[in-house]
Amino acid sequence: MSLETNPQSLYETDYLRWIESTLEKLRQRDYAHVDWDNLIDEIEDMSKSERRALKNNLIIVLVHLLKWQFQPECRSGSWAGSIVEHRRRVQDALADSPSLQPYLEKIFAEAYRAAIKQAKAETGLPLETFPIEYPYSVAEVLEDDFLPA
Repeated sequence: MSLETNPQSLYETDYLRWIESTLEKLRQRDYAHVDWDNLIDEIEDMSKSERRALKNNLIIVLVHLLKWQFQPECRSGSWAGSIVEHRRRVQDALADSPSLQPYLEKIFAEAYRAAIKQAKAETGLPLETFPIEYPYSVAEVLEDDFLPA
């Protein structure tokens, strides 16, 4: 059996070729020959990837906001730039997929807990320095001009 006629093998041996072949079959409405199991897995992975990226970018924004607030003597353009960049990534993800907004709100507390651990590691400050409850609202974290005092 050739790679073209064995979609499982093609998926495992040449991912790009599998994508191109799958797209062509879908365009031609050749549904009987679509590698449905792997296609479904890929679509599911895309959803997980979008959520993971949103969470990671949110954590980075929160880490830098915490560092900005609790290490004012170390504030830098690098921190400000990171806040702007990762805030933009979160905003872009929400603009592209508004259905991520409820997920963002759902994971906000979890992301904040991860951020305080990271901020502790990066600053050397005791964990008790950072509030247990998040000091910023979701809206503030996403607001372009927000920086904590």
